[in-house]
Amino acid sequence: MFDRYIKNLSQIKYFLQKKYHKFVLTLIVGAIAAIFITTYFVPKITPAANAYTTSWIANSFGGGKKWVQIQISGMYVAPDGTVYTNSLWDEAGREVGIYKNGDVIGLADDLHGWERLGGLAVTADTNYIYVAMSQGQSGSPGEDYPPKGTTWHCVRRYNRTTGKTAPFPGGRGWDKSMVIVSTKSPIAGLANAGSELYVSDSGGNKIRVYDTKTMKEIRSFSVPNPGPLAVDGKGSLWVLPKAENAASGKIFHYSKQGKQLPDTITDVAKPSAIAVDNQGRLLIADNGPRQQVLIYSITGTKPVQVGTFGTKGGIYAGVPGAVGDLKFGGITGVGADAKGHIYVATDGFNRSGVQIKQFSPSGKLQWQLMGLSFVDNADGDPATDAVDVYTKDEHFVMDYSKPPGKQWTYKGFTINSFKYPQDPRLNTSPDAPFFRRIQGKPYLFLTDMYGVFLQIYRFQKDSDGEIAVPSGMFIGTNVGQQAIPGKWPPNQPKSGEWIWRDKNGNGAFDASEYDNSEDYPYMGGWWVDSKGDVWKTLRTQDGVGIRHYPLQGIDNKGNPVYTYKSMEKQKTPSVLTDIRRIEYFPETDTMYLTGFTKEHPAINGDYAKLVGSEMFRFDNWSKGNTKPRWRIVFPIDKSAPPEVLTPAAIDVARDYVFAVTVKKAEVYVYNAKTGALVKTLKPGSEVASESGWVDIPYGVRAFRRSNGEYLVFVEEDHKGKVIVYRMRG
Repeated sequence: MFDRYIKNLSQIKYFLQKKYHKFVLTLIVGAIAAIFITTYFVPKITPAANAYTTSWIANSFGGGKKWVQIQISGMYVAPDGTVYTNSLWDEAGREVGIYKNGDVIGLADDLHGWERLGGLAVTADTNYIYVAMSQGQSGSPGEDYPPKGTTWHCVRRYNRTTGKTAPFPGGRGWDKSMVIVSTKSPIAGLANAGSELYVSDSGGNKIRVYDTKTMKEIRSFSVPNPGPLAVDGKGSLWVLPKAENAASGKIFHYSKQGKQLPDTITDVAKPSAIAVDNQGRLLIADNGPRQQVLIYSITGTKPVQVGTFGTKGGIYAGVPGAVGDLKFGGITGVGADAKGHIYVATDGFNRSGVQIKQFSPSGKLQWQLMGLSFVDNADGDPATDAVDVYTKDEHFVMDYSKPPGKQWTYKGFTINSFKYPQDPRLNTSPDAPFFRRIQGKPYLFLTDMYGVFLQIYRFQKDSDGEIAVPSGMFIGTNVGQQAIPGKWPPNQPKSGEWIWRDKNGNGAFDASEYDNSEDYPYMGGWWVDSKGDVWKTLRTQDGVGIRHYPLQGIDNKGNPVYTYKSMEKQKTPSVLTDIRRIEYFPETDTMYLTGFTKEHPAINGDYAKLVGSEMFRFDNWSKGNTKPRWRIVFPIDKSAPPEVLTPAAIDVARDYVFAVTVKKAEVYVYNAKTGALVKTLKPGSEVASESGWVDIPYGVRAFRRSNGEYLVFVEEDHKGKVIVYRMRG
């Protein structure tokens, strides 16, 4: 065929009469040859079909050297506007964060590992950063560590310029940079005053004062339960109660030498942070229902409240949960710089998301940083084509036309800690959402790291705005005792397992609202299908390891109804010896199951978080078919430790199956019709080509949009975000 094209062209002799005719002929022949070769010899590849991009939600930065830490327990703002924060733990090692002008500046080094942790307080002067931290028994023989069973609660000194430790003669720890303050309880407050450092030894009911040059203790005085501290312009000390005693509301005043002064402040419901502004006024964070910063003049003989900062009611004012510049939620830090800018740090409730905000003296937001996600994932609302995306605590609105990392806007915080204090999110550690529309109504379902429970939330926009209201909960059997040890939730059955439903609509666990049963205790997975039916797998030995809870309707309070009476037991297909995950699609009567098999058993023991070694698709499931259409043997990640060689999570969205590995967080994409591997998604340059381990059983969630694009959400707990892959179908 190609020869015929050449012969026909050569017969047109007048084309060859001039050089430019030869040039044109060359172009034509080359073009035809290229078309022919491409058509007949090279497989057709559509780049767009295989392309994907990496984006993320819930953190102001994508990774690399820049990310916002996942917790903030204390904050100090220097006169030049540098913000120092402290926390017990950050997965990537930013226990102490340093920020300025809306950017990440750095961190305090060496607070991660070797049984070292951050703490509750931080301060700085012109030379050093002073960090509350703890040190456990670790290290090598001959190094300076506490004996076994003892924890040092220390102040550690750092060079302010480099963020490296600043040792001193007589210093403790492996590098001689620590002062041991207590072995009883964490340091609850720090404040600097010239050459002196004030330290809250809450366990000893003392304020200890150290020389900042030698780090030797120079005096101490008694204070009951001291917490956060601030030194005013006169050099006197203001002391908040430590967090456990914050409800007392008493803020004490002491002279430099430790004499208690009479002007105690008693009208703050739950003081959580304190600072002095450039006008010499006290800024006191009230972490109670007000969620405001209270401003006190202290120039007279008695403190006088002269103003407030922030919207009264905080995140719950106006439309509950709706985000606003001055709507605070869970205040853990307050500060001011020399120019009068005010800084507020929030940590949510039960560690539900970090924000750092800088405001002008007039109260206008200048910049904000966010680290809102940890051990979490996301799911899209099918009613809005995933323009609305939910994590376990937050609601984001997406604009997919924007560049990666700029597509998300923080819209709503979905916990109301004051109206619904029994919310399971405030009392447990859920980690991944299923967002479902059931009979047109929105519901949020949450699981946990080990598949122990399934939590259910309803939305009542008219009365509760953005809040996800506790609606129901499944819990598995805990052999020989109540399902959840301890006092929460109240009224739970003394043994067996239960389903709770909020029958009276108050979001509390009342005695008459439990349905009780007893089943096999060892679970493998949960699923909520598009009709609202709940499915779970049990790793039983009797071969009947699937539980199906058909939706019985929605009650008059908006709760989906499930009962043990209506529960159906189904057999585990014989190809599986250890069932792990389940996803059923009623529209096509298709069941997907994963687990371990005789051919590919678990390696190196049992690790409950994994999906197993194989996945199976079963068509016509409701008709009793247990012969798989296909089976996928998952690849082994040979770089991972033996217990996490196989994928951590799977999800199915229409034409594709997605499975994410633990260590590398790579997503294997399979054709849902054939089981063939299509591609692998890896973190792109947009997130510095990195990800932490996938540490939860539902660490991947996929959503097919109406334009055929697939969104693939993947847990990224290392640097506090959710990765979002955008893949063409």
